[in-house]
Amino acid sequence: MKQITMTAAEIANAVQGTVAGDPDRTISSVSGIKDAAAEQLSFVGNKKYEELLQHTAAGIVLVCKDLAGASTENRTLIVCDNVDLAFAKVTAMFAEEPPAVVRGIHPSAVIAGDAKIGKDVAIGANVVIEAGAEIGDGAVIDALCYIGHEAKIGAATRLYAGVKVMYRCTVGAKCIIHPGVVIGADGFGFIPGPQGLVKVPQTGIVQIGNDVEIGANTTIDRARFGKTIVKDNVKIDDQVMVAHNVVVGESSILVAQCGIAGSAELGRGVIVAGKAGINGHITIGDGCQIAGTSSVIKSLPAGTIAIGTPAESQREFMARLGLPKKVKKLDDKIKELEAKIAELSK
Repeated sequence: MKQITMTAAEIANAVQGTVAGDPDRTISSVSGIKDAAAEQLSFVGNKKYEELLQHTAAGIVLVCKDLAGASTENRTLIVCDNVDLAFAKVTAMFAEEPPAVVRGIHPSAVIAGDAKIGKDVAIGANVVIEAGAEIGDGAVIDALCYIGHEAKIGAATRLYAGVKVMYRCTVGAKCIIHPGVVIGADGFGFIPGPQGLVKVPQTGIVQIGNDVEIGANTTIDRARFGKTIVKDNVKIDDQVMVAHNVVVGESSILVAQCGIAGSAELGRGVIVAGKAGINGHITIGDGCQIAGTSSVIKSLPAGTIAIGTPAESQREFMARLGLPKKVKKLDDKIKELEAKIAELSK
């Protein structure tokens, strides 16, 4: 963390919050609510965690509006409309700068003579850039990356160590690709033949839009034909699998270890939670939310919240979840009526 101090009033002004308590209280770093000390700032974004607020030693706490009336004894509160966003802003204020990018081309990089390298780039040790590849202005290609034949990397995009972008695939501008990502490996395609499985040629590419972030060790397969497409502003977590010919709509979120099978199409603003699976050749409408570990086997209309295996709507899931209790109540009622009938029959 940077060695700076800020007052509650300064922080409130930066995050557009309201101070409750001493506006002159200072902090010098941030921490989680359980571990925070008196000189640190933390946050509580939900009223159900109010007990943590009561026991924290944090000097300043960002809180949601539901906690605006909480005690300010031994602490100052800053009431925020969006606590998570506010805490992210404060964390950035105190965070150490990442290691400086060294512009230029490392002498151990291997770059084909006809590759097009933009201005003000940084190309690290042991990078390989194949024939016909293009690297945009201001791009950063860290050590051990591989850029295949005729692949294109957009301006101001950052590829962290060990990223592979295979032949003819494209990555847009201002993207962040974390270590170990593979873009454009062959899609999984085989058909039975008389002597066993026969590989289906995967002749397409992967096209990544602008302002996309892809987490470590995620794989996005090239299309069987045409394109696997990840549109602008998509955010993908670590260890996600995107299969051939998938389309991921703008501003969608794919969380860790989820998998999207071949030729599925996700609309704009879709959220697929951790370990969820999307069947191939189906359509997920704009704004759908898929709960963690769910398995979606059929297309979903826009705005659906899908839960379970096989996935069903939130209404269907809750109805089915409550069914055993309803059956028990019905069974108890039947027993009660049987007892009354028996009593009347005496």
